[in-house]
Amino acid sequence: MMAEDVLITQRLDDVLILTLNRPEALNALNPALMLAIEAFGRSMLNDPARVLVIRGEGRHFCAGADLKAPASDAPLVQRRRDAQLGGRMLRTIIDIPQVTIAAVHGAALGGGLCIPTACDFRIATDTAIGGYPEVNLGMNLMWQSVGLCTRLVGPARAKRMIMLGERLDAQTLLNWGLWDETVPEEQLMPRALALADAYAAQPPVAVQMIKQTINQVSGALDQAILHMDADQNLLTASGEDRALGIQGFLAGTSPTFTGD
Repeated sequence: MMAEDVLITQRLDDVLILTLNRPEALNALNPALMLAIEAFGRSMLNDPARVLVIRGEGRHFCAGADLKAPASDAPLVQRRRDAQLGGRMLRTIIDIPQVTIAAVHGAALGGGLCIPTACDFRIATDTAIGGYPEVNLGMNLMWQSVGLCTRLVGPARAKRMIMLGERLDAQTLLNWGLWDETVPEEQLMPRALALADAYAAQPPVAVQMIKQTINQVSGALDQAILHMDADQNLLTASGEDRALGIQGFLAGTSPTFTGD
């Protein structure tokens, strides 16, 4: 166990299982959990494992960013750095040398869906739901994850997912290519571990070079363009629509957005 148990690790020969462990908060991503994931991702540079499986404890994989985390009163320069934490976290997952597999059950929403898209493969239960509800809160999808979604589902479907903020069922996400496979819930970890064993049996140097090459080719423009999404989020935070969106979410009502 590590990082005050917000993350739990289990090693099975060449496979390492990482569990997000805030089940009482639906594994919502607060700063402590994101910092722990970022540090863990860097630690994988020196880990002998060949495959990493990421899962969530409790009823859901991850409900996304923790909206109950206290608002920062830091100066703008620090808030801008803080807003980049999610992007740094995802980048460390993308840059993990080993093959990464997300095993998703329950809900994977917002940042909780960004984590699987940063992995190499995604196995989900046939009842799992996923989506990006940020727009319904008056904010953009950030964490440099727009490119990850677009590469998996294509531009038109990415626009639909991100602009409408829908919660989509497992079959839809499988058909669109966001999930690689869906299985009954009781088969989720056995299937994820079987896939992990298959990759672990491959020559690791060749596999890791192939992964790095494909990631560089497919995401060549990400760092040139998507670094600005944290600034876009700070811009939306200054508008009335952001406050209306969060108020509506907490009250269970549908706000009328003004464009302010």
